[in-house]
Amino acid sequence: ASCLVFVTVSRFCCFLSCHFVSRFCHFLCHCCHFVSRFCPFLCNSSNDCYYPAVPWFPNDIQDLDRFANQILSYGSELDADHPGFTDPVYRARRKEFADIAYNYRHGQTIPRVEYTEEERATWGIVFKELKTLYPTHACREHNRVFPLLEKYCGYRQDNIPQLEDVSRFLQSCTGFRLRPVAGLLSSRDFLAGLAFRVFHSTQYIRHSSKPTYTPEPDICHELLGHVPLFADPSFAQFSQEIGLASLGAPDEYIEKLATVYWFTVEFGLCKQGSEIKAYGAGLLSSFGELQYCLTDEPKVLPFDPDKTSLQKYPITEYQPVYFVAESFEDAKEKVRRFAATIPRPFSVRYNPYTQSIEVLDNTQQLRNLADSINSKHKTISSPLVDFV
Repeated sequence: ASCLVFVTVSRFCCFLSCHFVSRFCHFLCHCCHFVSRFCPFLCNSSNDCYYPAVPWFPNDIQDLDRFANQILSYGSELDADHPGFTDPVYRARRKEFADIAYNYRHGQTIPRVEYTEEERATWGIVFKELKTLYPTHACREHNRVFPLLEKYCGYRQDNIPQLEDVSRFLQSCTGFRLRPVAGLLSSRDFLAGLAFRVFHSTQYIRHSSKPTYTPEPDICHELLGHVPLFADPSFAQFSQEIGLASLGAPDEYIEKLATVYWFTVEFGLCKQGSEIKAYGAGLLSSFGELQYCLTDEPKVLPFDPDKTSLQKYPITEYQPVYFVAESFEDAKEKVRRFAATIPRPFSVRYNPYTQSIEVLDNTQQLRNLADSINSKHKTISSPLVDFV
């Protein structure tokens, strides 16, 4: 009886899947008809899209070279309140890291760095303290990937992993890759990188005088906080959705998306069973705030992009408010719905084969998308039909 139920349900699910795709492709055909009749102004006479009011955004992954060095702060220059401001040796070292980032171009191997004994000692302090908290405070996705990073990427207390090794590991997991950057990028440029599954990562480390504090992202923050989650397929897709939503968005929506990013990828909490765990990189790379965020002291609210995007936040102190996602899948769907409210005269889609952005704004592109979906559906549904 159980086998009969399974076969019946499988056939029913297969029928629903076929029915859904058929209806969706039919819907796209209507979209094609609408675009051709009512939106001829979207393209110029050469059939190239023309949007003079839309901010420029990269169309190809190599376009990231155009803004990767347009940093807003830090790099080799430090503010007066930076722990390393009066240390000439540290400042010279920061210039070495900045030069690596400035000279890097997409497709090149990320140069390997010979970290000093002092730098490895600073890393070791951070690594040791955080690793004791991960089993009880970090989300299961982070804890599932971390041992793999230890095994394949040289994550150890006495060793700072190389960006190239970590980048190759991420590419094999989710297609994400690392790109060295000298300092902080603008929100628009940084989010645009995520659309291509590229994470701009610093390569320098915080000053040794304050190993548990940094006023800026450093390699401890990138490798211990961000990298483990980028190896998780669901989280990687969620992060890319934020990036895709930013392409061509008006400035006020970039600010909203950056705030959503702040309260998710940087300082997000998520439900796992009956518990709340941390998945934000700012939490997973901060020994003090990782403990604080799961106490009763901060205010915890459900993740809702419409509300989250308006929340103010401090940068140099623990967050007074955190947002909890039901799951990465739930957060991804909410971000998609939020992105649909962004006023853009087109939609965008990432093509992983060409590593480029496809702007969906004319009938032929919509037909191509419908054909692609239909083809993939046939590939999936064929063995399901044979099986049942």
